[in-house]
Amino acid sequence: MQAGQQDDTGANLAFIGLIVAVATIGGFMFGYDSGVINGTQEGLEKAFGLSKLGTGFNVGAILIGCAAGAFLAGRMADRYGRRNIMIVAALLFILSALGAGAATSSVLFVAARLIGGLGVGAASVLTPVYISEVTPAAIRGRLASVQQIMIITGLTGAFVANYVLANTAGSSTAPLWLGQSAWRWMFWMQAIPATIYLLALFAIPESPRYLVARGRETEAGGILTRLLGSAEAERKVSEIRGSLAKDHHRPRLSDLIDPATGRLRVIVWAGIGIAILQQFVGINIVFYYGAVLWQSVGFSEGDALKINILSGTLSILACLFTVFTVDRIGRKPLLLVGSVGMTVTLAVVAACFATATIQPGGGLHLDTGTGRIALVAANLYVVFFNVSWGPIMWVMLGEMFPNQFRGSGLAVAGAAQWAANFAISVSFPALASGVGLTPTYGFYALSAFVSFFFVRKFVRETRGRELEDMVG
Repeated sequence: MQAGQQDDTGANLAFIGLIVAVATIGGFMFGYDSGVINGTQEGLEKAFGLSKLGTGFNVGAILIGCAAGAFLAGRMADRYGRRNIMIVAALLFILSALGAGAATSSVLFVAARLIGGLGVGAASVLTPVYISEVTPAAIRGRLASVQQIMIITGLTGAFVANYVLANTAGSSTAPLWLGQSAWRWMFWMQAIPATIYLLALFAIPESPRYLVARGRETEAGGILTRLLGSAEAERKVSEIRGSLAKDHHRPRLSDLIDPATGRLRVIVWAGIGIAILQQFVGINIVFYYGAVLWQSVGFSEGDALKINILSGTLSILACLFTVFTVDRIGRKPLLLVGSVGMTVTLAVVAACFATATIQPGGGLHLDTGTGRIALVAANLYVVFFNVSWGPIMWVMLGEMFPNQFRGSGLAVAGAAQWAANFAISVSFPALASGVGLTPTYGFYALSAFVSFFFVRKFVRETRGRELEDMVG
């Protein structure tokens, strides 16, 4: 290996960096596929004649696929390998992009988004676990945190692409190239990064921990030698082998059950809890419905899309802070700080919406001063989320479970996360128009409040611990 490639532990940082760069393209696709819907709602409503409930279902349809994709990927990754399932996810992204843009009915659109959801769900759970399994413990947190940066970069990339396309055409529903509406091109643009992701995956190796679990120790040793050096590789193979079930059975879903109690392990409940709470604080309302939300309080379509871009930029900057601090401060302190910050900022947004007035057309209106306070509070909320719960939840899910049931634990927690995402996203239009924005955002604030106490009681710190030392 060339000079400068290794750190003082013998880790090949250049090779590790390449692996992380490729793996986190999955995070970019996760963000892009999730965020591209933002700004296309008007086009969907006009093209398919959707009601508000229908719009909510078309927007949230991807999340059903995400829940299924997360569960299936977690289990299939234990059988077929982390990298192989990520390759399948890349193919699903391409199919979804082409299908959603070409859909001629709501049914076909939903089907395409379900396919994309399978890919997003798979990428969401496999990227952090793959990164955790190929990186040294001392830098594992910061490298796994890159996942969230790439998710936000993907979201922001979708916002920027949507804004440029809508601006070029005149609006999201106006015709663009080949006589097709701009909103269709918003989906077709996804095929470009998805193809790059697919090709790049062939340049990285399989997870050595998966290979040891499958009895392929020679292959695992070779990869670990490239990653960590020969001396460390031999020790690590032995540690991984020792961390697996004493009867040497291959990972299975029943490993999530504590044999002493016959119930789901506490660590699994902790994973499910942080996964659900990450969504119950309402973050994806900002991303999925951001343009519609800000238009409803008086901003133009162009201004609302610019606000989405601002939110995405702030999110990336917040995640960069986490990258540089998570392995120094730890996971749990950042989660606690985030819970407090989100509780306060969400409460402020809810209070601002309480002063909104109903316009003759049925839309909401905030006076200029209150609107600015709401905008600042919403963006501070985004910052608090992306300093803490945004990246840390994925870091924790990738490393908190023991080797024997990491894939199964991720399958269950990942499915729970996406199910909660679906519930929050699909219910928002009906709740906002029914009970109002103030109670809706009040619920998100309450969830953030509860998350503080949940973390204090149930979440274990994982900073600096080897994956082989994680216990269930």
